[in-house]
Amino acid sequence: MTADLMGRLRQVVGPAGVIDDPGEMAGYASDWRNAYSGTPAAVVRPGGTEEVAAVVALCAEAGVAMVPQGGNTGLCGGAVPDHSGRQVVLSLTRMRRIRDLDLGNQTITVEAGAVLQSVQAAAAAAGWLFPLSLGAEGSCTIGGNLATNAGGTGVLRYGTMRDLTLGLEVVLPNGRIWHGLRGLRKDNTGYDLKQLFIGAEGTLGVITAAVLKLFPGVQSRAAAWVALPGPQAAVDLIGVLRELAGDRLTGFEIMSRQSVEFVLRHSTGARDPFGDRHPWYALVELGDTLPAAGLDGVLESSLGEAFERGVVVDAVVASSPAQAAALWALREGISEAQNHEGPSLKHDVSVPVSRIPAFLERTDRALGQVVPGIRIVAYGHVGDGNLHYNLSKPDGSDDDEFRARAGDLARVIYDSTSAFDGSISAEHGLGQSKRGIIADYKDSHELELMRGLKQLIDPQGLMNPGKLLPG
Repeated sequence: MTADLMGRLRQVVGPAGVIDDPGEMAGYASDWRNAYSGTPAAVVRPGGTEEVAAVVALCAEAGVAMVPQGGNTGLCGGAVPDHSGRQVVLSLTRMRRIRDLDLGNQTITVEAGAVLQSVQAAAAAAGWLFPLSLGAEGSCTIGGNLATNAGGTGVLRYGTMRDLTLGLEVVLPNGRIWHGLRGLRKDNTGYDLKQLFIGAEGTLGVITAAVLKLFPGVQSRAAAWVALPGPQAAVDLIGVLRELAGDRLTGFEIMSRQSVEFVLRHSTGARDPFGDRHPWYALVELGDTLPAAGLDGVLESSLGEAFERGVVVDAVVASSPAQAAALWALREGISEAQNHEGPSLKHDVSVPVSRIPAFLERTDRALGQVVPGIRIVAYGHVGDGNLHYNLSKPDGSDDDEFRARAGDLARVIYDSTSAFDGSISAEHGLGQSKRGIIADYKDSHELELMRGLKQLIDPQGLMNPGKLLPG
């Protein structure tokens, strides 16, 4: 990148807004797991939408590629530059303002760099709820949540970011601003353009702000840890809960015994809610806007009905918020606990909810044939068909030998996912980790349409190149 361009960028964002020292750029040059890294030409940190637009226009004029980046908490390398030293990281972390809170319209307007937890807090302070919740909520940003269409633990009731978003403000690849910050729930005037940018991983433009839906605050909750004989029981239990609890079912997570074993082994203070081991578990949560909704009774009666139907083996209903938090800690500690067991090969897939049991049976068996003794850490938001299907090496085996089988093992999982009409990426995106294989699993006509949109909106190919779309 030329000295002239660097100087002009500094004029736009100020001297402190451009970082070109290699040491200071290190935190922007790799992801939080250090699984992906690159060499940025510079890191540019604009402080507002007009500055983003000016930066994008300058880079477009110079033919310099840009990599939009938020909290950099992704798992697929989608916000990491390549090693060419010619890409600019466009960090949105200075843009954290809550622009508007419209309680009459039940919306909150926030900038892309706002941390998810701060948006949750702003809504809660006004007595409302922004329901997106996930493990990285203390550091991930709204822009990244939108770029990957994040889902999290509340999808069952509230949906993904596509469902939670009413309007967007986007800087296009030529530096023009699309002012789409409309808080309308009904707008039948043509294409829903915002949906082009949600889930696009920054390849079509830079999301700078969003109008998000709010919901009445949850005043009462009830949670239970449930022992299940197998995955089919989890699917059956969802049916019972929907039948008897209706929309009050806000969370339903499934975990294999192997997943829980790792947490009990490595997480300080973790305790098994049951004395006996069980092959599968579910974490169930009900929520209501009424402060005294009697949810413990609803949950207990629902589980009692499930027990009568032979769906549930055992269950523990949390008797306090602290006990509920401890149950959630078992679920949320799985990913970190698995890292203590050596290489963790992580996969994020989805299949129709009704086909989850057959998918798990087939895929578990196939993986065991490739690597006998492999430890499968399966868990996730089974209510929407999303499974985190992670793999750990057999006890006592070599780390490097296991890593060398990563491609073969991924193919087993993705082939099985495709056979069950699923998706090889449910909520983490494609980034650079899956762009090379997506063509094997996505309809060619879909890919042709996607490439056509990319060419139309970003003809120079400067927005986050090397991500999402196959080469």
